[in-house]
Amino acid sequence: MGKLEFAIRRVFQLVLTLWAVGTMLFVIFRLMPGDPTSYILSPGMDAEARRQIVEDFGLNAPMHEQYISFLTNAVFLDFGRSFHTSEPVQDVIFRLLPNTLILMLAAFTMAYTAGVILGVFVGASRGTKFEKGGIVLALVQRSMPTFWVGILVLWVFGAYLGVIPMAGMRSPGASPDSFLAMVFSLDFFWHLIAPAACLAFYAMGYPLLLMRNSMLEILGEEFIDVCEAKGLKRRTVLFKHAARNAFLPIVTAAAVSLGFAVGGSVLIETVFGWPGLGREMVRSVIRRDFPVAQGAFIMLAGFVITMNFIADLAYGYLDPRVTYD
Repeated sequence: MGKLEFAIRRVFQLVLTLWAVGTMLFVIFRLMPGDPTSYILSPGMDAEARRQIVEDFGLNAPMHEQYISFLTNAVFLDFGRSFHTSEPVQDVIFRLLPNTLILMLAAFTMAYTAGVILGVFVGASRGTKFEKGGIVLALVQRSMPTFWVGILVLWVFGAYLGVIPMAGMRSPGASPDSFLAMVFSLDFFWHLIAPAACLAFYAMGYPLLLMRNSMLEILGEEFIDVCEAKGLKRRTVLFKHAARNAFLPIVTAAAVSLGFAVGGSVLIETVFGWPGLGREMVRSVIRRDFPVAQGAFIMLAGFVITMNFIADLAYGYLDPRVTYD
């Protein structure tokens, strides 16, 4: 099987997976107990007004018609209007999605920069206490739930020491001229550093262990012995020759990790009150705002699936040894 056939097959699988996700979301939200119209209908409304609102939201249509309409509109990213605010879900998603992406990319950059560098030194210290300490650190990081770490950080550095803000992404009263002005302000960075560091703390263990294992394999190759026989400095051998060849698994795993970082950002956004898509998804589930919850879930799931797709394609192009049989 060639690369083109492989890519076409993966695209088909991607579409099929998104359809399965959308179908599951549609069914799950409608099997949940309770009446979603209780949040949009006032007890003081007469029967005609209540019927008109239910009809406007399409809740009076048969279930199969709602399902077909949901899937058709989802193709064009049209998820209807919020039960809670009557705002188009598309506007809600695209207003909050940049906040989530900034948090996720900041945490991802911190995690992979620190994890890769530390993984190089851990891999080069085979059999030492430093290696054992690095492995223990990585396992501890992967074992600690992100929400627990976030609560601990808020308690110590926020409530007790008062060196980080307790919630939000800007201080009360701050009114930047534009979104970019806010993002590049010191106040925004002050609010970003704690949630991004908590998310990075959990994510750093994976590239650390992966880079360590890859370094152990590369350091046993003959060309490393040749480099050392030439009298090259140890740091040059590690970073210019060994690390560059050990970096391939990191590149492909990074795309997958970036997608799954979304899951951690949902918890971190909720703990730190970060106004992102993950927190809005949790809030919409609590208040039974089906359109917003479905739209947020599909967008985040689509991001994860797409990053997996990119990782599959990237691995084949980065490593010529990969076959598609």
